[in-house]
Amino acid sequence: MELNNMAITSAEILQKLTQKFGEDAIHSYESYGMFTFETDKDINLKVLQFLYEEPSLNFQFLTDLCGIHYPDNTGKEIGVVYHLHNLVENIRIRYKVFAPKDAPNIFTASKLFSAANWMERETYDFYGVNFIGHPKLKRILNVDEMDYFPLRKEYPLEDQTRIDKDDEMFGRG
Repeated sequence: MELNNMAITSAEILQKLTQKFGEDAIHSYESYGMFTFETDKDINLKVLQFLYEEPSLNFQFLTDLCGIHYPDNTGKEIGVVYHLHNLVENIRIRYKVFAPKDAPNIFTASKLFSAANWMERETYDFYGVNFIGHPKLKRILNVDEMDYFPLRKEYPLEDQTRIDKDDEMFGRG
């Protein structure tokens, strides 16, 4: 593989993605100086594999994978965020997919990136994302008997029935 002097740009990454998957499949923007894009959850594995295998892109390092919950985003409440890194050109990108809260099914990336295995287990444990095809999708940090996903924004931040604190002491009274 021959290295060029110019790092690949966000526009070039977007062009490659739209050539492969079509303009309607890719929604992109810059967020905090990082090229960020979203696709339909049903093609997440195809997109990840393309980013990995395409020699001009070479995103072969999964830096991070995490879950997010947007309760007001109807039909797309649960998301998975992938941070990918091209180590040769030192470029990072962010890739997002969203699923409905009632069926948060997303294809596993654990066969493409071995590091995804435990990250997906943690995302399942805290957000309830069902990674289809994962070799051992079970809780990793919480007890198996837990019947909810604690990082979803479905619960108040503090117990509203507490009487052991005075709100005035916290500047809220």
